[in-house]
Amino acid sequence: MDTQPRLTAPVRTAYRSKGRRAVQGLLLVAACATSVLTPLQSAHAQGMAYIRDTEIEEILHKECDPVFEAAGLNPKAVKIDLLQDRMNAFTMSGLEMGITTGLIEETENPNQIIGVMAHEAGHAAGGHPARSGEMMRAGMVPMLLTLGLGILAAAAGAPDAAAGILSSASYFGTLGALTYSREQESRADQAAITYLEKAGISGRGLVDFFDAFRYEEVFSEARRFPYFQSHPISSARIEGLRRRAEEQKHYNVPDSPDAIAEHAIMKAKLLAFTQPAQQTFIRFSEKDTSFPARYARAIAYYRATETERALKLIDGLLADYPSNPYLWELKGQVLFESGRAKEAEPAHRRAVELKPNAPLLRMLLAQAILGQIEDTKRTEIAARADAALAELQRSAALEQDNALVYRLMAQAWDAKGDPGEARLASAEERYALGDKTQARIFALRARELLIKDTPQWRRATDIILVSNPSQDDLKEMSRG
Repeated sequence: MDTQPRLTAPVRTAYRSKGRRAVQGLLLVAACATSVLTPLQSAHAQGMAYIRDTEIEEILHKECDPVFEAAGLNPKAVKIDLLQDRMNAFTMSGLEMGITTGLIEETENPNQIIGVMAHEAGHAAGGHPARSGEMMRAGMVPMLLTLGLGILAAAAGAPDAAAGILSSASYFGTLGALTYSREQESRADQAAITYLEKAGISGRGLVDFFDAFRYEEVFSEARRFPYFQSHPISSARIEGLRRRAEEQKHYNVPDSPDAIAEHAIMKAKLLAFTQPAQQTFIRFSEKDTSFPARYARAIAYYRATETERALKLIDGLLADYPSNPYLWELKGQVLFESGRAKEAEPAHRRAVELKPNAPLLRMLLAQAILGQIEDTKRTEIAARADAALAELQRSAALEQDNALVYRLMAQAWDAKGDPGEARLASAEERYALGDKTQARIFALRARELLIKDTPQWRRATDIILVSNPSQDDLKEMSRG
């Protein structure tokens, strides 16, 4: 694991859905557990990785925001987490949804993704994640009743009958929980069709997506895709969904050409970044001159460390699409990873100019600026650190819980010779990661170094107070 400011290889870290991936802003980060039992905890247990990419996140929101709005959800408040894993999608507490690269790769068109996310919006609007305890109780009640019957049978002198009843308790518990789960799935299906119709979008994609995996119904639980383990599928469910969808007047509305083009770009980009380079070259041969193909090959050459071939392809794309911020981002990242931070900075700066409200792009620009610190004259280091801090502060204002932004801030403050601010930034980083112990340690140190009663000093105090301070910590704070 690389913890240095300059990244030279793909990185998987403990950053929770915020973090860096030194690959054109595509950020792979390991999932962390949340405070409630959700698919996110399973992701953490399985070592799944988050992907952060401004372009892909923008495409997903452009596709799905009309449905979120139709569901009564604030699209700006809905967070879509992209994870690298087999086909799956899920809704967590609050307005956070997860979708995997595997699911996107299995979709044939934007309407299918929109349909799946409309289903997840049905869960979110219905408060299903918040009522996850109800499903547990739905399973516990029949299980406890069965256990009670077994105990009574044993007390009545029928040990064989008691053993049989007790052994079936878990079966009835599971059956009760699955029945409740299927009810929630059916409600989310119906809600999805309602939202899609209200947004003027066809429900065909959701029906077609489920129909394409009808065979999963006959598979054992272990052999099913994760999505169909948590979203039990059946022929009756598919046909009921189809009948309702076909009744809607927008059922035959096709995807727009722009949406189809963006969907192809998203799939090509994900393939190029997550699969071996050779697989990309097979999928997108040199004869394919489409934008997604050229884009994917440029990424694949970069990942194969064929830097000059990658840059030649990127420059060709930029000649055709000079206002595409993500091409400039990719060029900057390729140069940065090649140890050419000075050349990378103008490319990242152009990406920010074209997309000023993208926090990840500003973060990557700051990283390129800091990457030149070692080669900067001593008298100019403070100015360069200030330039990086300006970008990082803008990034943090746009996305407040990005832990890597605070790590880069700590490096910039250290370069300026301000250990108090640096330790505070490290405390913010650890707090954003949920590591309260380390957050408290860094905040205690920052509080000692910062001027008393300044906003920074008070912020360090706040972090200590919400990070389970010991009695000794509180006594020390009362003296200072």
